[in-house]
Order: sequence, then structure tokens, then C-alpha cells
Amino acid sequence: MLRFPMAVFAGLWILLSVGPRSGAATIFTANLTNSQENPPVSPTLTNGQPRPVSFGSATFVLNDAMTAMTFTATVTNIDFTGSQTADVNDNLVAAHIHAGANFPPLNNPVVFGFFGSPFNDNNPNDLVNTPFSSGVGGVISGKWDAPEGNATTLSAQLANIFAGRAYMNFHTTQFGGGEIRGVIVTPEPSAAILFGLGALALAGLRLYQRR
Repeated sequence: MLRFPMAVFAGLWILLSVGPRSGAATIFTANLTNSQENPPVSPTLTNGQPRPVSFGSATFVLNDAMTAMTFTATVTNIDFTGSQTADVNDNLVAAHIHAGANFPPLNNPVVFGFFGSPFNDNNPNDLVNTPFSSGVGGVISGKWDAPEGNATTLSAQLANIFAGRAYMNFHTTQFGGGEIRGVIVTPEPSAAILFGLGALALAGLRLYQRR
């Protein structure tokens, strides 16, 4: 009969115990692309020629009390200042979190604005907007506090966020309806934990085979 060492069983138990738990902060992510817009978009210059593809990524951290959610987004090839490029089509005009009853790619209303209009990061204002020092784009971060929201609150939108019915959207001069969008997704089971389970099992098998 195959018998793994107790140390291996202990390691497996620890790995299985490390996972999402109540009372812990929750991390969400979003991959921002042109193709997730509804309909998908293809950025061009004002003369109709293609311009560099815009894209980005974002991370969100919901605190353990579920009363505030911080976020940081890094966006490339959207003009954060209006002067990073000569063309106006890529100028950033607004950025929001959208959520509602619809699953993406269907559209949902703005529930939290953090650049342009509406602007809801105001109680207090936690927005930090850092354009790239070279190149086109920037890093923007903020915090959705409990009292804030666009005719709603964070608490009222948690069910939509956890269900995958929320997305981050960056709007430009060319695409007022949105140029890059990313669904806010809850974490999948940790790849590191799955890898660790496999590694521990393999180690146990090798120890057994040496006996």
C-alpha cells in the first residue's frame, strides 16, 4: 500500500487551507482591451490611419469589511494629458466602473466614475493620476469608499461585481462609449497552490520509491 510521509500530508493540508476566506481582503483583476467593447473598436488617427493599439490592466482590492475597494490601472496608448501625442483621437475623456444586471459584453450603467464626468471619488478624493513620463498612457489609482457612487453605493454593487457583471471602461475622444474595457473578475483558485499540490505529491511519491 502507498504511504506518503506525514510531512507531505501536512504540506498538502496547509496548501489546501490557504485560500479565499471570510474576513480577508478580496483581489479582483481586469484585462483592458479594444475587443471587449460593445461593439469592439479599432483605434485610428483623425486622418483614418491606424494608431497604436490601446490596452491596459487593473487590480482591485476589496477590504475585509467590504466597505471600500482600492484600484490601480495601467493604460498604454491612451493620451492621459492631451499632449502626449499630436492627434486628439486618443485623448482620455472619462473613465468609469460600470455594473448592472447584464453580463458583458452587454453594456451596464456607470456606477463609479473616477476620471472626467461623472466623478465619484470625492468622499474623500483618493484619485492619483500619473501620466507616463515618456510614451503614451499612465497609471491611475483611486478608492471607492462606502458613501460614494453614481446614484448607487459600493455595497449595492457588490453582488454585480462578484457575479462578473462589472467592468472598467476608459473613454476617449474617438470612442465616447469606450475605447478599452475589462471585465472585473474574481480570482480563480491559485495557480501557485495547484502547482504546490502537484509538487508535494510528486515529492511524496519519490520518497516512497526510494524506500
